[in-house]
Amino acid sequence: MNPAQTPKHILEKIEQLEEKFKASGQDLSSYLEGLLYADYMTYWDYINLDILLSLQQPRTSFKDEKIFIIYHQITELYFKLIIWELEQIADQPSIEAAFFKSRLERVLMYFDQLISSFAVMWKGMEKEQFLKFRMSLLPSSGFQSAQYRVLEIQSTDVHQLIHIDRRDALLNESDVAVLFDNIYWQHGAKELATGEKTLTLKSFEKKYGKELKELIELYGDKNIWKKYLACEDKDDELKELLKSLDLKANVFWPLAHYKSAVRYLQRDPQDIAATGGTNWQKYLPPRFQKVIFYPELWTQEEMDEWGKGWVVKEIFGNEES
Repeated sequence: MNPAQTPKHILEKIEQLEEKFKASGQDLSSYLEGLLYADYMTYWDYINLDILLSLQQPRTSFKDEKIFIIYHQITELYFKLIIWELEQIADQPSIEAAFFKSRLERVLMYFDQLISSFAVMWKGMEKEQFLKFRMSLLPSSGFQSAQYRVLEIQSTDVHQLIHIDRRDALLNESDVAVLFDNIYWQHGAKELATGEKTLTLKSFEKKYGKELKELIELYGDKNIWKKYLACEDKDDELKELLKSLDLKANVFWPLAHYKSAVRYLQRDPQDIAATGGTNWQKYLPPRFQKVIFYPELWTQEEMDEWGKGWVVKEIFGNEES
């Protein structure tokens, strides 16, 4: 093609590219030469499909173990999306309600996917297979999902995550190490018989403890609640989105787990311990933990009944009268 015949929009793009690379001290012609020899991008290369599909490594020959692995990998990817949205809110120097709402709506959408998809866990596996292959997973546990701990720390003041029995006593505590040691999920990973830390908890703290403590300090002034307070044009719609996040994270999501645990682990008159030795009967039900990100947005009656309606409907199959 004669240069004079080169379409105007192509020439404009070349000029824009030249300006871009010149601004960073780079030579456009070298990049164009590299582009000349480069292969075309493919879908499977872009998302690393071959690597992704090789990441399922069952420990047993039970077929349903692969379902278990894939589902947990999917949930971790959704957690990563939620963390990414919460980071964007936290890092806005002067946040406006429109931006705040748009990111919270994404977070709620991801939580909806997580909550509805948990049926894979309680409908998608044979109970007998699960009860056998789970023993090969010791002492690992879903409790060790550090990403979920991250999004909790991002969402609220850390004092709202303190175990309910210690929450009032530590109301004015500022020592991050003390606060970390009293977060509610620490109490859910103690030996059922002795109350000592399980190996599950010890290994989790060894790998993630330092990082999570640093995160508590980092988000002390920019967690979602602090950003809400600082938002000058906040309105009722934003308030309702925060309340929805509170319910999805602290009622619907843990109770989706609870419903699965009841199906697989409850055995009258004796319950089966979770793989990591966690006390799931006390750890999962919201009515025991009373973890509420934004208590200022709820009435006392709503907090007193926290999670009760869902349990009555989903676990016992009744509607509250």
